[in-house]
Amino acid sequence: MIIELQEGIQPSVVQKNSYAIVAITKHGVEISRRLHTMFANSDLYYMSKFEKGDEEQKHIQLFSGSVRMLLPTLFKQYKGIIMIISLGAVVRMIAPILQDKKTDPAVVVIDDRGENVISVLSGHLGGANELTREVAATLDARAIITTASDVQKTIPVDLFGSRFGWVWDSAEKLTPVSASVVNEEHVAIVQESGERNWWMHDAPIPESIISYPSIAEAIEAKPKAALIVTHRLLTKEEEVILENGIVFRPKTVVIGMGCNRGTSAEEIEQVIVDTLAELHISIKSVKALCTIDLKKDEAGLLEVVEKYGWEFVYYPPVELNTVTIEAPSDTVFKYTGAYGVSEPAVRLYSGAEQLELVKKKSGNVTISVGVIPF
Repeated sequence: MIIELQEGIQPSVVQKNSYAIVAITKHGVEISRRLHTMFANSDLYYMSKFEKGDEEQKHIQLFSGSVRMLLPTLFKQYKGIIMIISLGAVVRMIAPILQDKKTDPAVVVIDDRGENVISVLSGHLGGANELTREVAATLDARAIITTASDVQKTIPVDLFGSRFGWVWDSAEKLTPVSASVVNEEHVAIVQESGERNWWMHDAPIPESIISYPSIAEAIEAKPKAALIVTHRLLTKEEEVILENGIVFRPKTVVIGMGCNRGTSAEEIEQVIVDTLAELHISIKSVKALCTIDLKKDEAGLLEVVEKYGWEFVYYPPVELNTVTIEAPSDTVFKYTGAYGVSEPAVRLYSGAEQLELVKKKSGNVTISVGVIPF
């Protein structure tokens, strides 16, 4: 479906996330698609003449007509807008719709080569400066911030880990936890998995933000707020930390899977949900589903990965057979040419030596689970 932009008619957009990415040029579209895949919590809009055919699958919204007519709607609905459009054009287009620095969304501009990311509007209150840093880090570009004070160099809680695809379990505590960070209160960080290079500033981490090796030790320290980074479901005892805390889910979990031909998406999904629950792993941390190339067109697998937005990776038998596995099968080799599917597939992608689940057979499905080590 293409959004037809016309004067005097408010366009209908489907907002799923907090940030909008907008592109209107060929190079801008390429940059925007790359950013969209890496930057969690974003919706992507670009001109229909650059349609590639996979937009519906990737939840990308196409539009025709002047982007100027799209911006008033995006301004009302999104917390931040990232535009791959020239700075001068952006300034002219947003000038008539500016209201107040307390309510206007953050606006960030990226040049057509993806080299510079510029904080344009609502740098402090709207979070454009922190959004600029996150986008620049995602694209390996230069962050350009011109506000004089540039406030504290600290953690932007609502953007924490965004460039890695981290998502939070609940937004309920975003405001009070952010307040604790900004007010330099004792904030605990516990990171059990995920990328470690999340600190972006050249200054040291503030002394008020303290890392603890475990949730139990963080609870013992009685912080005012907490940021927990883990793929693991917390126990009842550990949930005490969430009285003023947020759990962030890094994309670190990899599922290896084999299945009989024609296995339904419903059965595949149920096996995944049940298995992750048994392992006390959050489904929000799943990054990829991996299998053998014989299953690259398996309808049930394709339906599940599309529903959850996971990467779908498949390997040829010769590559699967390069991996030492705990449970090789002559029967599997007879039918596929590989001594295993789910186990070697998850080992190849994750690089993990120890798996959370080596292999489990459930109905028509075989599943293995690993966590990417960082």
